[in-house]
Amino acid sequence: MTGTAVGRTALEGLRVPDALSARVPAEQRGAGRDDVRLLVSRGTEVSHHAFRDLAGQLRAGDVLVVNTSRTLPAAVEGRLGGERLVVHFSTRGDDGRWAVELRTPGTGAGAGVGAGRRKGATSARAGGPAGAVVRLPGGGHLVLEEPLDPAGTRLWWARVAGGDVAGLLARYGRPIRYGYTERDQPLSAYQTVFALPSPDGSGSAEMPSAGRPFTARLVAELVSRGVQFAPIRLDTGVASAEAHEPPYPERFEVTATTARLVNAAVAGGGRIVAVGTTAVRALESAAGPGGGVRAAAGWTDLVVTPGRGVRVVDGLLTGLHEPAASHLLMLEAIAGRPALERAYTEAVRHLYLWHEFGDVHLVLPDEAAHSPSCASNFR
Repeated sequence: MTGTAVGRTALEGLRVPDALSARVPAEQRGAGRDDVRLLVSRGTEVSHHAFRDLAGQLRAGDVLVVNTSRTLPAAVEGRLGGERLVVHFSTRGDDGRWAVELRTPGTGAGAGVGAGRRKGATSARAGGPAGAVVRLPGGGHLVLEEPLDPAGTRLWWARVAGGDVAGLLARYGRPIRYGYTERDQPLSAYQTVFALPSPDGSGSAEMPSAGRPFTARLVAELVSRGVQFAPIRLDTGVASAEAHEPPYPERFEVTATTARLVNAAVAGGGRIVAVGTTAVRALESAAGPGGGVRAAAGWTDLVVTPGRGVRVVDGLLTGLHEPAASHLLMLEAIAGRPALERAYTEAVRHLYLWHEFGDVHLVLPDEAAHSPSCASNFR
């Protein structure tokens, strides 16, 4: 599960002011979840909209691919010896072990942490040698077995003894929270309208946040206009990989029904727009060399880069990412470097809000610059 470093992104030199971090959910800043802004890129052409007007940017026959994974209350308090720490339950392995992230609490109200310059009131800590025991609430404990990150400091394979993780999280867990947010929010603030429970209690350590601004009303409007929705599932791990580290392997599923819907839309000239980088990762993991999608499930370690490109996805709806985040390599693969640089420059200039409670970026093909004979460039 340990990743190797990926290349530098197109936006390494971009400075995003701290004031552009979204500190509370949109519904606490305005009228509702869809009360966020929408930056639309078509090549280097950029336009500005309200998210609730998304239907006007899409057309009948387009398919929005959405992640149905629900967010878990994945952060719990723990103790290593006499030291207090925060345990982030990231990913459950096939052998029953968990990938966990260990963090030292900061001065905030138990805030979680992510990567980058501004992500967190907590800091990474060394977990100690293999075999170290972290005491958990309710009498259970966590045995550290094998380091996962290259430095062996924050990510570990660990085994839980004296209790089941689902029960532990249900009773003692809270959502992983970044230090730039103003305060703790209820778990419901981290669930999207697409989230579905799973029979085994699994889910995402962190919210598939691109789907957060959708409301039932907006979904109904899109469907009435002929836009289709195709569900996939990808259970996200912690999003706190350091700069230039790729995302870690994650469990995903693309059903045969979704594969048929996507393939039929492509054949009919519809555009495939992924809602979130998680949807891109799952869908591209199920893509064949010729671009068709097949049913697939299991683990994916796919990292979408400009060199690899995309085979299925035409567009992407996503939040705004840190300048060094590996997700930007995926955006560059879809949009191209000039378009990405222009969009992010405009986002800073127009004071768009970053992160999971922030504004949204819609990347669409520059159809004015590409004739139908060049459609394979997008697939």
